[in-house]
Amino acid sequence: MEQSISKQKLILEGLDCANCALKIEQGVQKIDGVAACSVNFANKTLTMEISGARTEEILEQTKQKIRKLEPDIRIVESHSHLKHKQGQHQEHNHAHPHDHGDHEAGDEHGHSHDHGAKNTKVMIIRLIAGLAIGAAAFAFALSRELELILFVVSYLIVGGDIVLKALKNIVRGQVFDEYFLMSIATVGAFVIGEYPEGVAVMLFYQIGELFQSIAVNRSRKSISALMDIRPGFANLKINDEIKRVNPDEVQIGDLIIVRPGEKVPLDGKVIEGNSAMDTSALTGESVPREVTVGEEVLSGFINKNGVLTIEVTKVFGESTVAKILDLVENASSKKAPTENFITKFARYYTPVVVIVAALLAVVPPLLFSGETFSEWVYRALVFLVISCPCALVVSIPLGFFGGIGASSKNGILVKGSNYLEALNDVKYVVFDKTGTLTKGAFKVNGIHPQNGWTKQQLLRHAAFAEMHSTHPIAESIREAFGEELNEALLANYNEISGHGIQVMFEGKEVLAGNAKLMQRENIDFSAPSELGTIVHIAVDKQYAGYLVIADEVKEDSAQAISSLKRLGVKKTVMLTGDIKAVGEAVGKQLGVDEVRAELLPQHKVEELEKLDRRKGSKEKIVFVGDGINDTPVLARADVGVAMGGLGSDAAIEAADIVIMTDEPSKLSSAIYIAKKTRRIVWQNIVFALLVKAVFLLLGAFGIATMWEAVFSDVGVTLLAVLNAMRVLKIRPNLN
Repeated sequence: MEQSISKQKLILEGLDCANCALKIEQGVQKIDGVAACSVNFANKTLTMEISGARTEEILEQTKQKIRKLEPDIRIVESHSHLKHKQGQHQEHNHAHPHDHGDHEAGDEHGHSHDHGAKNTKVMIIRLIAGLAIGAAAFAFALSRELELILFVVSYLIVGGDIVLKALKNIVRGQVFDEYFLMSIATVGAFVIGEYPEGVAVMLFYQIGELFQSIAVNRSRKSISALMDIRPGFANLKINDEIKRVNPDEVQIGDLIIVRPGEKVPLDGKVIEGNSAMDTSALTGESVPREVTVGEEVLSGFINKNGVLTIEVTKVFGESTVAKILDLVENASSKKAPTENFITKFARYYTPVVVIVAALLAVVPPLLFSGETFSEWVYRALVFLVISCPCALVVSIPLGFFGGIGASSKNGILVKGSNYLEALNDVKYVVFDKTGTLTKGAFKVNGIHPQNGWTKQQLLRHAAFAEMHSTHPIAESIREAFGEELNEALLANYNEISGHGIQVMFEGKEVLAGNAKLMQRENIDFSAPSELGTIVHIAVDKQYAGYLVIADEVKEDSAQAISSLKRLGVKKTVMLTGDIKAVGEAVGKQLGVDEVRAELLPQHKVEELEKLDRRKGSKEKIVFVGDGINDTPVLARADVGVAMGGLGSDAAIEAADIVIMTDEPSKLSSAIYIAKKTRRIVWQNIVFALLVKAVFLLLGAFGIATMWEAVFSDVGVTLLAVLNAMRVLKIRPNLN
């Protein structure tokens, strides 16, 4: 019996902490009946798959678990939960497997900067009040007791919530988080008599957190603005009435009206009207696409000028926009190695620092005479505050998510930050020929009349001869002729298998076919040297000339190969099922390093495996195909890239990256974005660790005070988040 799986999405308002996201994900995963769970810190969503019929009960358990782990979070149910049967579930599994083995962070970087607009105001009022009381205690000559009382009041107003959270977390067994570090450091300052510093450090820390929260939310808004392709409504046509409804409510076969300036809400077919479509939200292309009756349009297109009536062909959950949003929103559940390295690093790093701090407080006063405990405890506290790895843990997921957002704006869908990072190490790119480097459509490339015939006469005779053939080559000849064909002019139509066609046209016998047909009929001709499919034509046994028909190379294929070379790709290989001569001619025209021709689909996998054995351990192979018959090769490559052609389901399912414009040169754009993203992420890592190292040394030697310690934590995080936001501004420049 097939088990149904329902996919639920919860929005976690106030989830401003990468670590809380991990805690929630791991907690919900353990609930019985939850098949998979992924919490996306970058866009505050929890996606879960529930098997069986106990959906409501499990949802309630999930909400209770979240409230217990993070009481500050507000849970909002998202309406986009799609039902699948187990058998149809493959695509979604592929889109976002959840690598739980990789989420190994401890609870060391617990930031809950739950600052919505209202919270921000409350926080600012608290900080001002605390600052005023603290300043009064500092400025006026008061008795020791009164001074202490005022400083304690000031401290509790500014940072009481931090101490409370630290205590709650300790009760839950979560010790090494940021609240704990801040509470120990500031309470410690009070214990050793440094009251003003205890208050001031907490104040500075909270101001820093406030700015950091604003920066994180701004970068989230920028990312969601990039993906603002979700249509808000559909104009449903019922008889003569037009009703504005939610796209979810529209069924297949319904008619919808799209007016100028509106987004197309669902995939469908134009049945009335014509217009220019802005496809830039889906493809990154600025040139509008003309659509007329009978043509397909996709959700996410923006109608520029005409009014269109569209017959809906897919429900909203299956439409292009829903799939794209699903892929991009779930992309960050596949963590990049750099992200995993940082979470593992943080897991071991914080306890080590706490142990070092404890030794720093205790050992020197015991070993060296004249050293006081209060001095070394203070140094140890400074050391602790500096140690917090927040900058890394917050800015790195944002950096990668921004890279995925920037790619989607350029018409490239990346299904996970692991694939985005893998593009940095690509040294071998393998292309399929037909449909990837070439258009996959035959076209008359040359008309070569002989013996006194004109081009137009030759083409006319060929088009009439091929009038009844369904072969793609015959279609391309009829298309090249482009005029109406009158059947009355034909008689005695005879298709000679493996040779061509014999027909009476305007009273003359016309032969159209390959060289074997000419030889069979003893017609004198010379074999041409052009590459492609040759169609010879003879009229009344006299040779009239030949047509050359070839698959056309895409406009940007040569540029794609040359820009890959500039980006450091060692070798480009083209695989094709075509004959060797045709394959090599295309390869030479484009500048491909190697051509392997006359291959069946299973041989393509073998060719890829041969390359795989030759490459270095760190090097990656990318395979680029058009997705239909290339599924096994896409799955076998390190990174499979499909020419999505906007909506080839097989491609979107099998590939790791989908190029939505069918342009091979977009692969270079993706690699360029990946390299820039990695550079920004590593700038953050190196910057944060260098600043930490310098301040840890200064703290241990008593040079850095608590002030510098807080800057090195909060200030660095803020700068790292702002730097990560630069990823969104990446514009591939490959010329």
